[in-house]
Amino acid sequence: MADLDWRVKAIDALRRRTGGSIATMDLADIPAAREDRLPDAPLVRPVVEAFGGWLFGRPHPQVVTSRATVAGAVGPLPLRLHHPAADPATRGLIVHLHGGGWVLGRPDGYDWLCSHLAHALGAVVASVDYRMAPEDPAPAAVDDAIAATAALAAAPALVGARADAPVVVAGDSAGGNLAALVAIAARDGAVPPLAGQALIYPATDLTRSSPSMQRLTHEPLLSRADIDRFVALYLAGGVAPDDPRVSPAAVEDLSGLASALVQTAEHDPLVDEGVAYAARLQAAGVPTRQTTYVGVPHGFQSIPGVCPAATQALAELVDWMRPLLSADRS
Repeated sequence: MADLDWRVKAIDALRRRTGGSIATMDLADIPAAREDRLPDAPLVRPVVEAFGGWLFGRPHPQVVTSRATVAGAVGPLPLRLHHPAADPATRGLIVHLHGGGWVLGRPDGYDWLCSHLAHALGAVVASVDYRMAPEDPAPAAVDDAIAATAALAAAPALVGARADAPVVVAGDSAGGNLAALVAIAARDGAVPPLAGQALIYPATDLTRSSPSMQRLTHEPLLSRADIDRFVALYLAGGVAPDDPRVSPAAVEDLSGLASALVQTAEHDPLVDEGVAYAARLQAAGVPTRQTTYVGVPHGFQSIPGVCPAATQALAELVDWMRPLLSADRS
């Protein structure tokens, strides 16, 4: 196993010492953890913003970002839209579902990834702000992801894509879980047909029974204790971890799904379940590409400042999506 960059370990240590670990976070602190907590001091905030821009990446300067809404399962959901300023005749639509264990995270934390995808592909990227636990436990996030993707895929022109634009669903971690479930819903007719599904270190098996869950219990940025707390909060409404509504791995038939790219990280408790899900997709006849990035932790695509592999993974996403988003919609 390739060694982790010492800076990743330092970031994880700082995160845990400042209360950023879900494993030790009080329920009352969760709403605040989703918000911008940059200091207001005029001399400190610019320094923190500059550090954040280096660590998390900066949005592409030739992409316009705006806000909109889309129909969710029980009401309108906020959308963060990324549209390439120099390419109004976009080729396709990417529906993005953010990570954060179904508890944390928000679309603007993915501006680097989404804006660079939009620029490289000439596509609209619509990032969905779905309902989260503990306020809204499972299957609220799944229901919102399916409803929002269905609405966007049925009318891509409403968010600036071509009226007949092909649609790819993408997400990382918990968002990868939701993207996989959206792809299954599309196969089953609840969502218009998709051109592809990009699953970035996805959580596919909420039973947490894969070998890497036992082997990689203390990895930085996402430990086994973090995963257990996320799942406990998400499933607090009584849905079982092996319910196919929340675990793609529990779905018996994976045939007929949209083409898949599954990216995993070597230092990630979720790595084995991602690899296993990709193998099942391939066995079911789904065109599938699977890549494990070595020497990096879960979440590496969100910290390009210390993980150059994030840029590699972005390039792979672009290379894989380009023919799908350039094709005629079937």
